[in-house]
Amino acid sequence: GLRVVELGQLLAGPFTGTILGYFGAEVIKVEPPSGDPIRQWREVRDGTSLWYYSLGRNKKSVTLDLKSERGRETALKLLCHADVVIENFRPGAMESWGLGPDAVKAKNPGIIYARISGYGQTGPFSHKAGYASVTEGYGGFRYINGEPGAGPVRPNISLGDTVAAIHAALGVALAIIQRTKSGEG
Repeated sequence: GLRVVELGQLLAGPFTGTILGYFGAEVIKVEPPSGDPIRQWREVRDGTSLWYYSLGRNKKSVTLDLKSERGRETALKLLCHADVVIENFRPGAMESWGLGPDAVKAKNPGIIYARISGYGQTGPFSHKAGYASVTEGYGGFRYINGEPGAGPVRPNISLGDTVAAIHAALGVALAIIQRTKSGEG
Protein backbone atom coordinates (compact mmCIF):
# COMPACT_ATOMS: atom_id res chain seq x y z
CA GLY A 1 0.00 0.00 0.00
CA LEU A 2 2.99 2.33 -0.17
CA ARG A 3 3.37 4.49 -3.30
CA VAL A 4 6.88 5.72 -4.08
CA VAL A 5 7.70 8.19 -6.86
CA GLU A 6 11.31 7.85 -7.92
CA LEU A 7 12.85 10.93 -9.52
CA GLY A 8 16.47 10.96 -10.57
CA GLN A 9 18.64 8.59 -12.49
CA LEU A 10 21.66 6.35 -12.55
CA LEU A 11 22.26 4.54 -9.35
CA ALA A 12 21.62 5.77 -5.82
CA GLY A 13 18.04 6.99 -6.29
CA PRO A 14 16.94 4.10 -8.51
CA PHE A 15 18.55 1.50 -6.23
CA THR A 16 16.67 3.03 -3.27
CA GLY A 17 13.45 2.57 -5.25
CA THR A 18 14.45 -0.99 -6.12
CA ILE A 19 14.99 -1.86 -2.45
CA LEU A 20 11.58 -0.46 -1.49
CA GLY A 21 10.06 -2.36 -4.43
CA TYR A 22 11.61 -5.61 -3.13
CA PHE A 23 9.45 -5.18 -0.03
CA GLY A 24 6.21 -4.50 -1.86
CA ALA A 25 6.09 -0.76 -2.44
CA GLU A 26 4.51 0.45 -5.67
CA VAL A 27 7.39 2.33 -7.29
CA ILE A 28 6.73 4.76 -10.14
CA LYS A 29 9.98 5.60 -11.88
CA VAL A 30 10.01 8.97 -13.65
CA GLU A 31 12.45 9.02 -16.57
CA PRO A 32 13.45 11.82 -18.93
CA PRO A 33 12.38 11.47 -22.58
CA SER A 34 15.81 9.99 -23.41
CA GLY A 35 15.41 7.36 -20.64
CA ASP A 36 17.56 6.77 -17.60
CA PRO A 37 21.20 6.64 -18.81
CA ILE A 38 21.64 3.35 -16.93
CA ARG A 39 19.58 1.74 -19.71
CA GLN A 40 22.71 1.90 -21.88
CA TRP A 41 25.49 1.21 -19.34
CA ARG A 42 27.85 -1.72 -19.64
CA GLU A 43 26.50 -4.87 -21.28
CA VAL A 44 23.45 -4.18 -23.43
CA ARG A 45 21.11 -6.88 -24.72
CA ASP A 46 18.15 -6.23 -26.98
CA GLY A 47 18.68 -2.47 -26.59
CA THR A 48 18.69 -2.36 -22.78
CA SER A 49 21.51 -2.90 -20.29
CA LEU A 50 21.43 -5.80 -17.89
CA TRP A 51 22.07 -3.31 -15.11
CA TYR A 52 18.80 -1.52 -15.93
CA TYR A 53 16.90 -4.80 -15.85
CA SER A 54 18.18 -5.21 -12.28
CA LEU A 55 17.43 -1.63 -11.16
CA GLY A 56 14.15 -1.31 -13.06
CA ARG A 57 12.40 -4.44 -11.90
CA ASN A 58 9.30 -4.17 -9.72
CA LYS A 59 8.65 -0.64 -11.02
CA LYS A 60 6.21 1.17 -13.22
CA SER A 61 7.82 3.69 -15.53
CA VAL A 62 6.61 7.01 -16.89
CA THR A 63 8.41 9.50 -19.12
CA LEU A 64 8.27 13.16 -18.09
CA ASP A 65 10.36 16.11 -19.17
CA LEU A 66 10.94 17.89 -15.85
CA LYS A 67 12.46 20.79 -17.77
CA SER A 68 9.03 21.53 -19.26
CA GLU A 69 6.10 23.13 -17.44
CA ARG A 70 3.77 20.27 -18.41
CA GLY A 71 6.25 17.66 -17.15
CA ARG A 72 6.63 19.45 -13.82
CA GLU A 73 2.85 19.82 -13.42
CA THR A 74 2.37 16.12 -14.09
CA ALA A 75 5.15 15.21 -11.64
CA LEU A 76 3.53 17.36 -8.95
CA LYS A 77 0.19 15.60 -9.54
CA LEU A 78 1.96 12.25 -9.08
CA LEU A 79 3.59 13.49 -5.88
CA CYS A 80 0.23 14.62 -4.49
CA HIS A 81 -0.81 10.96 -4.43
CA ALA A 82 2.46 9.48 -3.18
CA ASP A 83 3.70 8.39 0.23
CA VAL A 84 7.38 8.80 -0.61
CA VAL A 85 9.47 10.70 -3.14
CA ILE A 86 13.08 9.74 -3.83
CA GLU A 87 15.29 12.21 -5.67
CA ASN A 88 18.99 12.26 -6.43
CA PHE A 89 19.47 15.30 -8.63
CA ARG A 90 22.11 17.92 -7.87
CA PRO A 91 21.07 20.13 -4.95
CA GLY A 92 18.78 22.92 -6.09
CA ALA A 93 17.47 21.14 -9.20
CA MET A 94 14.16 20.14 -7.61
CA GLU A 95 13.65 23.65 -6.23
CA SER A 96 14.35 25.18 -9.65
CA TRP A 97 11.57 23.00 -11.07
CA GLY A 98 9.12 23.89 -8.29
CA LEU A 99 9.35 20.35 -6.90
CA GLY A 100 11.45 20.93 -3.79
CA PRO A 101 10.33 19.74 -0.36
CA ASP A 102 8.50 22.96 0.53
CA ALA A 103 6.46 22.99 -2.69
CA VAL A 104 5.62 19.28 -2.52
CA LYS A 105 4.78 19.30 1.20
CA ALA A 106 2.45 22.27 0.64
CA LYS A 107 0.37 19.95 -1.60
CA ASN A 108 1.02 16.68 0.27
CA PRO A 109 2.03 17.37 3.89
CA GLY A 110 2.49 13.70 4.82
CA ILE A 111 4.94 12.83 2.04
CA ILE A 112 8.34 11.48 3.00
CA TYR A 113 10.92 13.34 0.93
CA ALA A 114 14.17 11.34 0.52
CA ARG A 115 17.09 13.27 -0.96
CA ILE A 116 20.36 11.68 -2.02
CA SER A 117 23.38 13.75 -2.96
CA GLY A 118 27.12 13.26 -2.90
CA TYR A 119 27.98 16.07 -0.52
CA GLY A 120 24.71 17.15 1.09
CA GLN A 121 22.29 19.92 0.16
CA THR A 122 24.14 22.87 1.70
CA GLY A 123 27.78 21.99 2.40
CA PRO A 124 30.83 23.54 0.75
CA PHE A 125 30.89 20.84 -1.95
CA SER A 126 27.10 20.59 -2.40
CA HIS A 127 27.32 22.03 -5.92
CA LYS A 128 29.58 19.18 -7.06
CA ALA A 129 28.26 16.04 -8.71
CA GLY A 130 28.38 13.09 -6.34
CA TYR A 131 29.68 10.17 -8.33
CA ALA A 132 30.59 7.01 -6.44
CA SER A 133 34.03 6.88 -8.07
CA VAL A 134 34.84 10.37 -6.79
CA THR A 135 33.55 9.76 -3.27
CA GLU A 136 35.36 6.39 -3.09
CA GLY A 137 38.59 8.18 -3.97
CA TYR A 138 37.94 11.22 -1.80
CA GLY A 139 37.05 9.02 1.17
CA GLY A 140 40.21 6.91 0.80
CA PHE A 141 38.53 3.64 -0.18
CA ARG A 142 40.39 3.39 -3.47
CA TYR A 143 43.70 4.24 -1.85
CA ILE A 144 43.58 1.26 0.51
CA ASN A 145 42.73 -1.24 -2.26
CA GLY A 146 44.89 -2.69 -4.99
CA GLU A 147 48.58 -3.43 -5.27
CA PRO A 148 51.50 -1.26 -4.11
CA GLY A 149 52.81 0.88 -6.95
CA ALA A 150 49.70 0.32 -9.07
CA GLY A 151 46.77 2.63 -9.67
CA PRO A 152 43.65 2.59 -7.52
CA VAL A 153 41.29 -0.34 -7.99
CA ARG A 154 37.66 0.28 -8.86
CA PRO A 155 35.28 -2.11 -7.11
CA ASN A 156 33.05 -4.09 -9.46
CA ILE A 157 29.95 -2.49 -7.96
CA SER A 158 29.25 1.16 -7.45
CA LEU A 159 29.90 1.00 -3.74
CA GLY A 160 29.20 4.68 -2.97
CA ASP A 161 25.82 4.59 -4.70
CA THR A 162 24.90 1.23 -3.20
CA VAL A 163 25.68 2.24 0.38
CA ALA A 164 23.87 5.58 -0.12
CA ALA A 165 20.80 3.75 -1.43
CA ILE A 166 20.73 1.29 1.46
CA HIS A 167 20.89 4.17 3.94
CA ALA A 168 18.21 6.10 2.04
CA ALA A 169 15.87 3.07 2.06
CA LEU A 170 16.53 2.63 5.78
CA GLY A 171 15.77 6.34 6.33
CA VAL A 172 12.50 5.97 4.42
CA ALA A 173 11.55 2.92 6.50
CA LEU A 174 12.28 4.78 9.74
CA ALA A 175 10.28 7.80 8.53
CA ILE A 176 7.33 5.51 7.75
CA ILE A 177 7.53 4.06 11.28
CA GLN A 178 7.65 7.58 12.78
CA ARG A 179 4.77 8.78 10.59
CA THR A 180 2.68 5.78 11.62
CA LYS A 181 3.43 6.29 15.34
CA SER A 182 2.58 9.98 15.16
CA GLY A 183 -0.70 9.23 13.38
CA GLU A 184 0.16 11.28 10.31
CA GLY A 185 0.03 8.38 7.86
